[in-house]
Amino acid sequence: MAKKYWLLKSEPEAFSISDLAQAPGQITCWDGVRNYQARNYLRDDIQINDLAFFHHSNACPPGIAGVVKVIQSGYPDSTAWDPFDCHYDAKSTVANPRWFMIDVQLVTRFEEILTLELLRTVPALKSMELLRKGSRLSVQPVRADEYQTVMKLYRSLNSRRQ
Repeated sequence: MAKKYWLLKSEPEAFSISDLAQAPGQITCWDGVRNYQARNYLRDDIQINDLAFFHHSNACPPGIAGVVKVIQSGYPDSTAWDPFDCHYDAKSTVANPRWFMIDVQLVTRFEEILTLELLRTVPALKSMELLRKGSRLSVQPVRADEYQTVMKLYRSLNSRRQ
């Protein structure tokens, strides 16, 4: 099966790439997703060794902060079963889980966030889901050519700084 690419959004106040960098083994579960389309990606499509951009949303500025690798494909999100967790969902049960999560490991933390403003200036990214007007999905696919374009942009900007 071919490697796929994704974009995972997190609000830095809730969990940032800095938090991931400080986590044991630089590994975390990607939990708390409560949108059915995003859940379907987590449950059905995202596989071990897929790569994903770690995107800081609702941030100043919003943008891509780095890359993570999927180290565990979708499994039931246990935060949905904890009545004391902010992601609790009484309709989700162990026998019939409604929500799913994955585990990811940090691959690269970008020196500087690739802002949405910058990404919008790149013609090759004009169809990227992230840049589509009204796109709010917290887990979204990224085409291989878009992934390569973003990585090339990052390397280009990073080499200019040195």
